[in-house]
Amino acid sequence: MAVTCSDIFKLIFAIILPPLGVFLERGCSSSLFINIILTILGYIPGIIHAVYVIMKY
Repeated sequence: MAVTCSDIFKLIFAIILPPLGVFLERGCSSSLFINIILTILGYIPGIIHAVYVIMKY
């Protein structure tokens, strides 16, 4: 799987604000709501989920 320039920017956004990185990758989907909940419960789980979603799709 090739990493594009947009993926790098999404990863940077995922570290700063995890739901934003997921939103840029998947739009308004269930992944976004899961990430919002994980970010509220803990910042690190939100980052891990965001990186996972960006690298998977």
